[in-house]
Amino acid sequence: MEEKIKKNSERVIWGILLTIIVFLISTFAGKNFSLNNKFIPDTFITNTLMLILSIGLIWGLRKHVNYKISLPRFKKTLRPILFGLLTAIIVNVIMSIVEKTLGAETIESHSAHSAMSPLQFFIFIFICTPIAEEVLFRGFLQNILKPFKIKGIKIFKKHVSVPVIISAIVFGLVHLIVIISGSGTLFVIRTVVFATTLGLIAGYYQEKYNNNGYAIIVHMAGNFLALAAVLLASSTNLSV
Repeated sequence: MEEKIKKNSERVIWGILLTIIVFLISTFAGKNFSLNNKFIPDTFITNTLMLILSIGLIWGLRKHVNYKISLPRFKKTLRPILFGLLTAIIVNVIMSIVEKTLGAETIESHSAHSAMSPLQFFIFIFICTPIAEEVLFRGFLQNILKPFKIKGIKIFKKHVSVPVIISAIVFGLVHLIVIISGSGTLFVIRTVVFATTLGLIAGYYQEKYNNNGYAIIVHMAGNFLALAAVLLASSTNLSV
């Protein structure tokens, strides 16, 4: 019994540690290396390296990581997409109210909103980022913790397992890294809350269907509001 507890503890520790290492290495590479291409942002380096290292972890630890991905049926994606969108809307509305209540004159947005064109944002933030991050946090981390899936809590009568919760919390906490970009405290809090909540939903649907594709779709849906904002800002600038 003690041996089993020890092995499970090691699985959790190593899973989280390897995930954080991959995230930090990828982020460091994106911050310190550039392709010197005006169209391709540095985030492409981050996401590409993160995806490669994540696939390496999944393959190298394939005895412990039961990774599956396939294109979901459209009808089954409607609810995950809806909840991904609702997460973005609800978190942003609540945090905007909190920020205004605390006296914030303006609501801070992500630097990518103004730094990228709509096409760049669509390719590198809406498409590439969800794929890279979900393969790492749900595809690797959540799956390596799968032995704990019978344990969890009930949220709105739905079983949310320990692997889903842990991967969501780690996903949220690593987004504290936006601090180094000079972001304000309230923006950092908003980012962490949003990432954690979105991670719970992405993880829940991945576990429900045993398919990493659902997590990626939820993440993309969560980023759609930001994409819409970039498109709106671009169209407004063109009309001025």
